[in-house]
Amino acid sequence: MTDLKKFTMRDEDFECLVCHQQVTKLGYTARDHCPKCLCSRHVDVNPGDRQATCLGILRPVAVEKFKDTYKIVYKCDKCGIIKKNIMAKDDNMNLIIEIMSHPIQIYF
Repeated sequence: MTDLKKFTMRDEDFECLVCHQQVTKLGYTARDHCPKCLCSRHVDVNPGDRQATCLGILRPVAVEKFKDTYKIVYKCDKCGIIKKNIMAKDDNMNLIIEIMSHPIQIYF
């Protein structure tokens, strides 16, 4: 028996705590990071559950190829947890390319 990740759909507008961009919901899936600076907030244990008590900033540190798109790899600046999120269609591609060019070693 496999342990499937739980996913709660939450596609909400928010203000980015890092760059103060007013971020609107995506409409096709859950918005989980700012499309301008790519940062997120450590609010979930499982996607969308809002059960994390850390509340640190998840900063993009690397980008990985995933199927026909990419996943942004985050490291929480408070607790150090590593999280991954699929990039959104409106994400800052220049910043994604920059991160891909200069990833931070987070696994060792």
